[in-house]
Amino acid sequence: MKDKILLAHGSGGKLAHELVERSFVKAFDNPLLAKLDDSAVFDFSGRLAFTTDSYVVSPIFFPGGDIGKLAVCGTVNDLAMSGAKPLYLSLSFIIEEGLPQSELSEIVVSVQKAAQEAGVEIVTGDTKVVHRGSADKLFVNTAGVGMISEGVDISGGNARPGDKVLLSGTIGDHGIAVLSQREGLSFSTQLESDCAPLWSLVAEMLSASPNIHCLRDPTRGGLATSLNELAKRSKVSIRIEEEKIPVREEVLAACEMLGFDPLYVANEGKLVAIVPDEDVDKILKAMRENRDGKDAVIIGEVRAEHPGRVVMKTCLGASRIVDMLAGDLLPRIC
Repeated sequence: MKDKILLAHGSGGKLAHELVERSFVKAFDNPLLAKLDDSAVFDFSGRLAFTTDSYVVSPIFFPGGDIGKLAVCGTVNDLAMSGAKPLYLSLSFIIEEGLPQSELSEIVVSVQKAAQEAGVEIVTGDTKVVHRGSADKLFVNTAGVGMISEGVDISGGNARPGDKVLLSGTIGDHGIAVLSQREGLSFSTQLESDCAPLWSLVAEMLSASPNIHCLRDPTRGGLATSLNELAKRSKVSIRIEEEKIPVREEVLAACEMLGFDPLYVANEGKLVAIVPDEDVDKILKAMRENRDGKDAVIIGEVRAEHPGRVVMKTCLGASRIVDMLAGDLLPRIC
């Protein structure tokens, strides 16, 4: 049983301390974490952003990532969508008894690599072990803190008529990649999750113009739900064009086979931006020069009529209302 997580690893005793020291402290080594106090203490001056999230994806390993990478990227991206430079994360593991320690080690390495890529430090955390059957291998809870530069004001309520809507790349990759792993679907090419930290992309967009009005990472509920949230918050309507929305052939094929609409499928490495018309060209140029925005496109615009509504011009030239997701299209996707 030496290679399995035991209930004793969550007892707070010797095995628990060994697990923390061996698996977490060594991997995430930094001065704030090394103190092993009950909380991390750091100095700040300026405007802060704070977020929290939980990750219950099944399976915990999928093409292009795993639950550890997903937890870091998802939390970093929530901060970035407020225009905040991510600085510190907390990370808590709820581990099911019997999880192979090799799998935990693989996820910890993935967390470390994702945090390094995102430029954040994991400064505090927690570990709990629950009885076999009380969880599904591993759940992860996070919190993140970031700093917002002076002059940046990004919020879901800031969209204005005349603004343009930008999308950083293809939609639906994450949701279909996880589903394909879960259900044993296969495609002619290997589809991977788009899971990625997006702060470097947002930073370059802000360097091009600090006047970005709204940012969203369209995770659960997909692009359609994010646009509806922005339209309702800003009391405007959003009109998009179907033919301008990039979707991979593998994603389209899977959606057609399963009866899904790509607009509602989850993403973990894409963003939607609503920006003033006068700044759209320079922001789009900055996006396309970044690895995570190389396929960025303008997909629509903000209008004043019919506030709270999202309308799509279809490839056939007709118009249809794009509503918010009702129900749970793909459970356990993030």
